Amino acid sequence: MQTTIEEEKWTDVIKPQRNWLDWRLGDLWRARDLIMLFVWRDFVSVYKQTILGPLWYLIQPLLTTLTFTVIFGRIAALPTDEIPDFLFYLSGSVIWAYFAECFNKTSVTFITNSSLFGKVYFPRLAVPISVLISNLITFAIQFALFLIFMIYYWVTGDAVTPNWSVVLLPIYILIMAGMGLGFGIIISALTTRYRDLQFFVRFGIQLVMYATPVIYPLSSIPEKYKLLIVANPLTSIVEGFRYSFLGAGELNLYYLLYSFVFMLISLTIGILLFNRIESTFMDTV
Repeated sequence: MQTTIEEEKWTDVIKPQRNWLDWRLGDLWRARDLIMLFVWRDFVSVYKQTILGPLWYLIQPLLTTLTFTVIFGRIAALPTDEIPDFLFYLSGSVIWAYFAECFNKTSVTFITNSSLFGKVYFPRLAVPISVLISNLITFAIQFALFLIFMIYYWVTGDAVTPNWSVVLLPIYILIMAGMGLGFGIIISALTTRYRDLQFFVRFGIQLVMYATPVIYPLSSIPEKYKLLIVANPLTSIVEGFRYSFLGAGELNLYYLLYSFVFMLISLTIGILLFNRIESTFMDTV
């Protein structure tokens, strides 16, 4: 006897997005194995077939820090709140790189994965979320490098004083990841129609870095411009990270709360746009 459609029991049902709030976050949890495969792909493929391989995860922040130390520490002689120049710039580079990488890679989600998206269905948010996790592994490696140098300067008697607020590190990472994902998928959704944005992202992230106290302390900013820098939601994260581990900088819980709320808003807008665009982006990419 032939089974009717009504009698068949389906384990998965693929449906188009119905409304703005149909986020289907449960699908992400069911696709966790796929997300981890994407994480492995993203982490391994970056320096695949290179001579130094994973060592580049350490070489890159070291070269960036040395460049900042020579140009901004020695030539420009920017203040570093009495923290050794190398350690000051390394701390800023490590925490900033996590946000920048999350933002850069998630901002091209639809474009770089269009061939994959066009062949098989899976929760599209799995790709940008895998980017956050794979970059978190990179951050852990570079953070370990930072801790090694921090302990060295601490033992040698330099002005490095970690304090209780190191427990806020997961909060710093959460906010950085949320903003990287939120801004990234907003740009990703918009670039399906406006390709110019992908070119803007390349240098736009550098401009934002100079508006964030990565290469200078917030204390060096004149009072009339300080509010402008503090309005940048990334400022409280970089300053708080330095304060927690080096004892320099400023930790303001109100600014941190502002960054957290800003992250929630950007993430909500990003997910709304991302889910709205995903059903039609193949027609425009």
